[in-house]
Order: sequence, then C-alpha cells, then structure tokens
Amino acid sequence: MHDLEAEYRAARHGAALFNRSALGKVSVTGRDRLAFLQGMLTNDVKGLQPGQGAPAAFLDAHGKVTVLLVVYATADQVLIELPASLTEKTLQTIDRYLISEKAYFESVDDAFAILSVQGPAARGLLEGLAGGPLELAPYAHAEVTIGGSPVRVINRAEGPAPGFHCWMPAEHTAGVRSALESAGAMPAGDETLAVLRIEAGQPWYLADVDDSVILPETRLDALVSYTKGCYIGQETVARVKYRGHVNRALSGLVIEGERVPGEGAQVTVDGKEVGRVTSAVRSIALGYVRREHFEPGSAVTVVDGVGEQPAHVAALPFVETRA
Repeated sequence: MHDLEAEYRAARHGAALFNRSALGKVSVTGRDRLAFLQGMLTNDVKGLQPGQGAPAAFLDAHGKVTVLLVVYATADQVLIELPASLTEKTLQTIDRYLISEKAYFESVDDAFAILSVQGPAARGLLEGLAGGPLELAPYAHAEVTIGGSPVRVINRAEGPAPGFHCWMPAEHTAGVRSALESAGAMPAGDETLAVLRIEAGQPWYLADVDDSVILPETRLDALVSYTKGCYIGQETVARVKYRGHVNRALSGLVIEGERVPGEGAQVTVDGKEVGRVTSAVRSIALGYVRREHFEPGSAVTVVDGVGEQPAHVAALPFVETRA
C-alpha cells in the first residue's frame, strides 16, 4: 500500500522515484531524420545538437493534436518519447508522410526502460551516482553510468520541483532502480504523479488533450516555434495567434469541496455548461472553459453524477516550477 503523503513529501522536498517505462519510445535514424521531423512537428527541432531536446506536438491538417511528444537528439539517432500505448499508431501515421526521405522509424518500447526521479534532491542524487555534474537545460540529456549500467539522464520535470528521466536498456532496470533507491529516492506511484503534474499544469495526452483539441486550446506555447518553416497544421496555429482567438482553453480549477470530481464532470455557470473537467485530484483540476470565463477567480460550478461543488478558475500552473 502506498503512503501517499510520504511520496508527495519526497517529490516536493526530497526525491521520488516513478516507473515511467510504459511511455512510448521511438528511435529515428537516417541522415534526413531531423529535417523530416522539422516538417512534421510544431517546434524547431532541425537545429538540435546531440545532447539537446525539445517538446513538440504532431498535428493534423486542421491543427488538431494527433500526439504530444518529446524529441531527444543524439549523435547517431533521434529518440522520441510518446504517451503510453500510442507508439504503433503514431508510427503508422508518420509513415504516410514518408516518401523518399532517409528517415527510419523503429519502436524501441521494449528495448528501453524509463525511471523518473522527481524532486529538489533529484539532481544531487543523480550527480552522486554518476560521479560528476549534470548541468542540463530543460530536455537536455547526457550519458552516464549508474550502478554499472549505461543511463541517459534527461532534465525532465514532471511536477513543480526539478526532475529527471533516466533511460536505460530494459535489462538494466533492476540494477539502476536499486542504486537510485539506495541513494535515497523513494518509490512512488501514479496517484502522486497525478498530483504533481496537475500542480504544474502539465496536461497529458488522452487525459487532457486528444484529437478533438486544436493546439492553441492547450495553451502549450512552449511546444510551438512561430519562426520555423511550414509544418502540418501550421495554418490553424498561426491564424489563432495572429488573427483570432480560441473559444475554449485549458485552465486550472480550484474546487471548494473535499470530493474529487468524476471523469468528464461538467463546468457550469448559472446552470449552463461552459466547460468540462479532464483531470482532477483533491481540490484542484485541469479542464477546458469557455473564453468568457478565462479570468482567474471566475466562479463556476463543477457537476458530476454525485452532485455539485463550487469552484473557481485559476491560472496555471497552480504551483510555480522551480529550476
């Protein structure tokens, strides 16, 4: 049984250890790998140097979100992190756009494991195990040795505190996990991770974003370069930024009750639906609200099958991220 309070304390004040191996993983090789991805993705990835990374989205022609992902460049390949269970679907979609480019996509879901170390003590813990400094910008990464195993350490915060992803060959998972735990990382579960990522205002694909959502509705501006060349769905993204607005957008909700709203709970004002909850934990939630209610502090009501709870709109993130 998980001690949720202890896990949360570790993640906010020490170091918590999460198994994120279910995330999708793809390797891209070939000389055109970054140039091809540049034309597919919302962010500027063509200039990534080995050891650098960037978050991005893959859209359809109408600007709707096909998937959220992260790109990591190495000397001889690009590694892509995807939401769990979406590797094959994403590869099938990308394959439709490949013509003569020298870019070769391969699922490596089973080849790698990912352990996530989150919390203000994470960097020091990993530096101690790696035997050297890890001065990494967000999404930057470095190869080190931990517990005798090769590990790619990535600056990848999943909550308000600093955090890192550790990619390793799957057969080395037990040894690396043991080393991390021995160094002081507390094993933690999905419930604690949900609290952290909602506090940080991080939407997850399928939970908070899907292919019914256009990217500007997510407010994930860090995923977009407005100065790069063309990419799929660019017209919609540019039109919203420069000439229009969205009618709904992802927002924070502070719930003035003790109960966690059920999945798909409505957000209402004066009995009229103005949005919906997408992810919730005790007292806070992510959801979409109509633009008339974007202002932080706007009073709303959250309604599910159990009843109603007063709430108000809040700016994201709920808790400011610490570098």
